[in-house]
Amino acid sequence: MQKVRGILIGRMQPVHNGHMQVINKILHEVDEIIIGIGSAQLSHELKDPFTAGERVVMISQALADANVDPSRYYIIPMQDINFNAIWASHVKMLTPPFSVVYSGNPLVKQLFTEEGFEVRQPPLYDRLRLSGTEVRRRILNDEDWKELVPKATVDVINEINGLERIKNLSKKEVSDI
Repeated sequence: MQKVRGILIGRMQPVHNGHMQVINKILHEVDEIIIGIGSAQLSHELKDPFTAGERVVMISQALADANVDPSRYYIIPMQDINFNAIWASHVKMLTPPFSVVYSGNPLVKQLFTEEGFEVRQPPLYDRLRLSGTEVRRRILNDEDWKELVPKATVDVINEINGLERIKNLSKKEVSDI
């Protein structure tokens, strides 16, 4: 019997508990999941503070901590291309074959539907709290952000001095005048 493989693509800036809940739900529907680390070329920006490698460590360690069998997932960094008509083909080139696409993004859903893929809307878990935007906002405001993320994300952010990075990225440039 052929395995059903799905794909989920997200920026994961940073990996939070909502991502983990979505991945867990998807793993109940498919045999294997491809986790695409979107916008892999971006880092050191307020909206995208973490490198693709840092995000790979966050997700791989969080999955290991959750005892997810490593044979059930692939983690693949994916750079953006600003050419929507060929984006789905670009993703297919970077990944193992897949048959189900999980996305809530209307453009992603449209592009993969046009390519003949089954597209499913993943559930959103407590979206007002569980978002990268909220995690970053809490970090900037010295609020409790650790409750929103897996321990692995906390560990990586601490290892790379990510709190300072985000706070520095939020500062406005000071003029020499």
